[in-house]
This record gives sequence, C-alpha cells and structure tokens, in this order.
Amino acid sequence: MHKQVGVVGAGSFGSVVANILAENTSVLLYARRPEVVAEMQETRSRNGYRLHQNIIPTNDLEYLADRCAVIFPVVSSSGFRNTIMDLSPYLHPYHILIHGTKGLDIKTQDEAPLSREQVRTMSEVICEESVVVRVGCLAGPNLSHEMAEGQPAATVVASHFDEVIRVGQKLLRTNRFQVYGNTHLIGIELCGVLKNIIAIASGALSGLGLGENARALLISRGMVEMIYLGKALGGNTEAFIGLAGVGDLVATCSSKFSRNYTVGYRLATGETLSEIIQHMEEVAEGVNTTRIVKQLADYYDVAAPITRMLYRVLFEDLPVEKALDSLMKISFSEDVSFL
Repeated sequence: MHKQVGVVGAGSFGSVVANILAENTSVLLYARRPEVVAEMQETRSRNGYRLHQNIIPTNDLEYLADRCAVIFPVVSSSGFRNTIMDLSPYLHPYHILIHGTKGLDIKTQDEAPLSREQVRTMSEVICEESVVVRVGCLAGPNLSHEMAEGQPAATVVASHFDEVIRVGQKLLRTNRFQVYGNTHLIGIELCGVLKNIIAIASGALSGLGLGENARALLISRGMVEMIYLGKALGGNTEAFIGLAGVGDLVATCSSKFSRNYTVGYRLATGETLSEIIQHMEEVAEGVNTTRIVKQLADYYDVAAPITRMLYRVLFEDLPVEKALDSLMKISFSEDVSFL
C-alpha cells in the first residue's frame, strides 16, 4: 500500500484537511471539475489560501484510490452518496475512509413520515455503497477560516475500529491541531449534524440584535434538544458532551464564519431562504438537516421545539421575531432530565 493519503472534495474544509495532512505526508486532493484542478495546479492555492507543497491536485478517482490506502471524503451530504458510488469501483477492503461531512442522507422516502429506517449518516452510506469496512468520521469545532490561518484547533476521529482512530490521529495531528479519539461513531456523526440546526437559530438571534444571554439560553437548550434527538436516532449522551458536541456547538453558534450561522443572520435581517442559498458559494448543511430532523422528531415524538420552530421559519415563512416569541412562551419544568 502506498503512503500517499487522499482527500475527495476541494471545498473549503476539504482543502484545509488536505493542508493539515500535507504537514505529515503526501496528499492527493480530488476535485470533480477539471478546471478546478487546473487552477489549483497553476496557482497552488484554493479558496484564497495557499496549498501545501505536498498536495497534488487530481480529478482521477481511480488513480487516487490506487495510490491511497486512507481516503478522507469531504463533500456535501447532497452529493455524498453519488461520490461514494463513483469511488466505489476502485475501493478494496484494505481501504480506510474517514469522512468530514456533517449532514444526513435520505436513502428512500417512499412513505411518510420519515423514520430512521430511511435516513443514513455518511458512515452508513460508505458501508452501503462500497466494500470498505473500516470507516470513521471527523467532527469538532473546525471552522475552515481559522484552520486555514493555522490557528490552534482540535477535532475528534470517531470509529468503531481502534485502528482507524490511531491512523487518523497519526495523519492529522500537528503542533497546532489536536486529535481526540472516540468509539461512538454514530453519536459523534449526529453531533456534527444536529448542531447545525442550532447554529442557524443562533445566527438569527444575532440578526435580531440580541445579546449573549439569549445566545447562552439557545446553546444550552439546544444542547438538551440535540441529546434527545441524538438518542432517538441511535446516538449516546456521552458523545454530545465532548468536543464534537458542545465544542462544535459553541463554535458554530458564535462565529460569523459559520455558514449555518450566516443563514440565520441573513434570515433575521430580511432576506429570503432562496435568496440566501442562491448567493452562498458552499452548502449550509443545517437547512436540509432541519427539514429531515423535523420529520424524525415528529416520527419519534421527541421534544424539539427549536428544530420545529426553525423549520417553520425556513419552510413556512414564519417571521423570526414570531418564532422567538413562541419559543419564549414554552413552559419547561426541568432544566436537565437526561442524566
């Protein structure tokens, strides 16, 4: 097996992951469009940031899979299954795949309401569409803008396989990037998925001009909601109280560089969802996640008032101010009831 490592997806996070990996090894960075590959080769940059000298751009999945035993797929959830299907003919059981995508995939929606039977995490998509067994994910407070500037950060590599965690830690760890391990794969994936919903709501609070008391209220109640939803969908409480849960939640709920936060902010300042999506260069996963998770919350009868209210804002034209007013009128008898 070759010592090169592959990254599939040259968006902002994929490029950052490639740069971090390149500090420790040679990296093949795949972009689907040949013009993007040509641009990276010519300018040695991507998304306004320099590419490490150890990065080799390519649009050849067969070549990447042949050269790399370890591959990091980092593409949007909407294109994830098709990407794995394209990659699958070149994959073997010896491959290790560690994805960095924080979204959900609807395998089938032949019936309503939507249940967990029809929804897949990205690790489940990999296992369904390829012969790869050793699968993991990256999750944590990993804002691409800060990581690209070399600011200190950390992530979690989660997998059912200790070997995958060790490999991920060895490849990713640098002097300014710490890597923790966790064996609760589904729980860690759900952390990265569910926090995007709360991040949109947090951006909306800022767009309304509200302060840190309101944000602290949202983050703490959002964490409770994430845990209830996560347990209903096959996760565990422990996953949510670590770096991939509360750590990622705080980062994405507090940063203007978070795409999901930006969606909420712009909604609260008067733009429509279609206008926002049209002018965003990359996907804000929380929009589609809210659509899916609201249906799951209904199916499993989970108390998820933030998710349900945000769904109405995004897809039923409920004004943000009215959504906040409705949330503040909900009576909660307990602060924490999941421990």
